[in-house]
Amino acid sequence: MGSWALLWPPLLFTGLLVRPPGTMAQAQYCSVNKDIFEVEENTNVTEPLVDIHVPEGQEVTLGALSTPFAFRIQGNQLFLNVTPDYEEKSLLEAQLLCQSGGTLVTQLRVFVSVLDVNDNAPEFPFKTKEIRVEEDTKVNSTVIPETQLQAEDRDKDDILFYTLQEMTAGASDYFSLVSVNRPALRLDRPLDFYERPNMTFWLLVRDTPGENVEPSHTATATLVLNVVPADLRPPWFLPCTFSDGYVCIQAQYHGAVPTGHILPSPLVLRPGPIYAEDGDRGINQPIIYSIFRGNVNGTFIIHPDSGNLTVARSVPSPMTFLLLVKGQQADLARYSVTQVTVEAVAAAGSPPRFPQRLYRGTVARGAGAGVVVKDAAAPSQPLRIQAQDPEFSGEVVLTTTTLAQAGAFYAEVEAHNTVTSGTATTVIEIQVSEQEPPSTGGGPSEDKRFSVVDMAALGGVLGALLLLALLGLAVLVHKHYGPRLKCCCGKAPEPQPQGFDNQAFLPDHKANWAPVPSPTHDPKPAEAPMPAEPAPPGPASPGGAPEPPAAARAGGSPTAVRSILTKERRPEGGYKAVWFGEDIGTEADVVVLNAPTLDVDGASDSGSGDEGEGAGRGGGPYDAPGGDDSYI
Repeated sequence: MGSWALLWPPLLFTGLLVRPPGTMAQAQYCSVNKDIFEVEENTNVTEPLVDIHVPEGQEVTLGALSTPFAFRIQGNQLFLNVTPDYEEKSLLEAQLLCQSGGTLVTQLRVFVSVLDVNDNAPEFPFKTKEIRVEEDTKVNSTVIPETQLQAEDRDKDDILFYTLQEMTAGASDYFSLVSVNRPALRLDRPLDFYERPNMTFWLLVRDTPGENVEPSHTATATLVLNVVPADLRPPWFLPCTFSDGYVCIQAQYHGAVPTGHILPSPLVLRPGPIYAEDGDRGINQPIIYSIFRGNVNGTFIIHPDSGNLTVARSVPSPMTFLLLVKGQQADLARYSVTQVTVEAVAAAGSPPRFPQRLYRGTVARGAGAGVVVKDAAAPSQPLRIQAQDPEFSGEVVLTTTTLAQAGAFYAEVEAHNTVTSGTATTVIEIQVSEQEPPSTGGGPSEDKRFSVVDMAALGGVLGALLLLALLGLAVLVHKHYGPRLKCCCGKAPEPQPQGFDNQAFLPDHKANWAPVPSPTHDPKPAEAPMPAEPAPPGPASPGGAPEPPAAARAGGSPTAVRSILTKERRPEGGYKAVWFGEDIGTEADVVVLNAPTLDVDGASDSGSGDEGEGAGRGGGPYDAPGGDDSYI
């Protein structure tokens, strides 16, 4: 209302100036009963603002100072002609001119103050802001100033409230806002390019202090912070082992050279060639190599770009070189030093050798050129073919060209010692499997519908069902075959001292096999048995049993030959018998007899009249088997 107070004196003074003398007393001028109004923005006012008193003979019109198109006069009433908007015009003015015969009699001014309403949402001047933050930025530093993150609200009296929400997990540990009403971004902890190279936040602004206040409007924007690696770490010679995220314990190298020789190729070192990389991999400055100390007589040369170490001049006698090699960044900002130990060894001329005569590798069918062949024994590791030399070493990793067909491929690898001219060879078997190389198109993944717990529960249920089935089977076997099992499980019969037969295959009414007669001794050396004519088959004697063959000459005992009947029947009748000789030589340990049944005296019913063939089946130790007999 202070601005209104400043308007009153000019208004009164203007009204007094345009009225002729004596008109106040005669009331011959235009007037209104109220000339200041307040209207909220966005309000559609249809009623007249004020009635204008116009004397007779005069007319009232809008003057040029009126807000364009904001008012209209109908009759002697003033109307608001627009829907007010505080953000467009916060004060509307109507100039009323009363004239009589073209002469200005009275001039009035009516004001409409537009009241602000929270009807606009705040807006950020950007949708996404991406900035670069140096890795070595100091903690508590302002990364983004407040002026770059402030939102704009057309509602002039609104107070804005800001919130920072992380979209990258853990990002809120690094950055925060200075305050809820000051959106400056501040760093809270040291940055690490390798741990978090970039972080994303969601910046929210609200024009009310809380969500429950109405009306309330919000706006959002995205902040992307890219950490720029700083040059904090020196170069590292590989392979190295990290003691933490900032320091890597670098390698030292070892090698050997022959005395009296200049090698045409770079030295083969352990654990690998001299190689260093920038400790700040995000910067990745090129490394320049040089020999810092220990290069006696300029014996060695190191390539400044590759780090390959070569022999410049021969070493006359065995000695040890301790070379200090420096790896320096190309920008000369940082460097590291490592030690290379080279032994000058007298070459003994021993040829190299491969530890294995055959190396086996595997590769998937269709693999492209340059794909490393995997070790068949350890498929996760590359196949390495390494030749060993008493003084010097070397190795190669086998790679492939495109192999379109499955199968086994063989290759020969030769190792050549350029100093001693010794060579060694080995063979490689490469199995090209039918398995296709993994596709990059993103096919359907394996359907894993059951968890380990589900499978364990299923296994328990199946195990219980199997146990019940076994119990039921045991009950059925006991019910149907119990008596037989009891009979078979009885006590075994006592061994018979004179019987050598298998009683399980003899009828109850038949007698046991008779004891074997003592063998006769022949002073002459034995000759190879000749096959005899088979005896005609005939019926077996009812009361007799077949006599076993005589024991060998070296046996000297009735127990020298033992027999077992088999379940196999002969076509002529009876069972086949197997005779085991205790003193028979290794060439004829087992004899299978497929002869007809004989009686104890050695004469059968069918062959008793044939006395010309010797003593019959039981006659002597060298009786030849018949046509149905066989030796094992």
